[in-house]
Amino acid sequence: MGSGSRTALVEDLMERFPHVPREAVFKEDLLRGGVAFDPSALSDNEKGEVKPKSYFIFSFDHGTLPELGEAALRRPPEEIILTGGPYDLRRTVVSVRVNPSSPYRVAANEDGVLGLYLDGKRISDVGVPPMPEYYRHTLSNGKSVMEVAPTIQWGYLIYLTAFRVCQYFGAKEECQYCDINHNWRQHKAAGRPYTGVKDVDEVLEALDIINTYDTAKTSTAYTLTGGAITSKVQGLDEADFYGRYAKAIEEHFPGRWIGKVVAQALPKDDVQRFKDYGVQIYHPNYEVWDEYLFKMYCPGKERYVGRDEWHRRILDSADIFGARNVIPNFVAGVEMAEPFGFKTVDEAIASTTEGLRFFMSHGITPRFTTWCPEPTTPLGKANPQGAPLEYHIRLLEAYRATMDDFGLASPPGYGEPGPGRAVFSVSSFMDSLPAQEPAEA
Repeated sequence: MGSGSRTALVEDLMERFPHVPREAVFKEDLLRGGVAFDPSALSDNEKGEVKPKSYFIFSFDHGTLPELGEAALRRPPEEIILTGGPYDLRRTVVSVRVNPSSPYRVAANEDGVLGLYLDGKRISDVGVPPMPEYYRHTLSNGKSVMEVAPTIQWGYLIYLTAFRVCQYFGAKEECQYCDINHNWRQHKAAGRPYTGVKDVDEVLEALDIINTYDTAKTSTAYTLTGGAITSKVQGLDEADFYGRYAKAIEEHFPGRWIGKVVAQALPKDDVQRFKDYGVQIYHPNYEVWDEYLFKMYCPGKERYVGRDEWHRRILDSADIFGARNVIPNFVAGVEMAEPFGFKTVDEAIASTTEGLRFFMSHGITPRFTTWCPEPTTPLGKANPQGAPLEYHIRLLEAYRATMDDFGLASPPGYGEPGPGRAVFSVSSFMDSLPAQEPAEA
């Protein structure tokens, strides 16, 4: 890329899509392409003042740990906040995805103040999350809270990856963009603690530490998730395996947090069990809308459940949870992934919008994660650049327009919507929705 070319592209998109907040344009570019870190911007891991990246489920990096240089030894921060600069950015929380060759770089200036640099020019100030008090305490068995119950989204969400691997295993079953199984292997290889199946009591102990020290009650929700279970884990099927954590949490901390579960689209009886266990929000992720791409990129899900049945189960689950509380995720960008993806942004947006209209017409509001092309996945290897930034910007526009068409408001369990307010860090969908006016007292 020629000097200044990335800046020119970003500014061109801001000009062409004035309805999309400029903050979201930078955020999507950082999520899709990653960011490099100067050693001056790395954390001191769990001993420092900055909250380090926890690798809560996927790597979300553009290199394997050995390829990240010093960032593999001193973790980067979990997230960064962009503010100010020549674009006068409102406070924007961005999940950190490391890419040593990114045109974006976080570094300290001569006064030690962190900033984000693009094409050598400082484009915003960078804030890093302070080390939360609860991360300074360990469980009775010596495990860290960060390993058992890390928090993301600037402390809003406790992320409980109860099962670190996925039973869709190998090339014929793994989702082609997902590195959950590789991430497990690389952390083990690096000698990092990375618990395969989290013990219910460990989770409760970690939550007790969070509850004790999170006196501001910043943590508002927890997500229970992990790999798909196609047979059993510890003798339990998927609904009972993940549901038992919710049951224990709700018994010990009734109503303290909004409980969410990310699981497969399960039959109605299983979904009912989630609800009975105390889960409030259900995320049966549909991953990608197009029929052919779902088959090619989610072969395990296609084989065990099938796309039509998956969608039917999503709609059925609204009978149990209420449509507002069924929030399926898709991986934004894989629509354009070689070898099978759409060749043009127009086609990709048309397909994704068709999916949004399908769900939103039933009152179900999907959400999305911006695809990170992780290098150990088939799609990451084939598409190191990810999807074009224009796709991501036009998706934000189409998403908001479709919500408006069906009169839907931002989904529950994500904090406040609106630029400068949103905390959801793995895509800009919350940043690009209108801020809600506070209700009249």
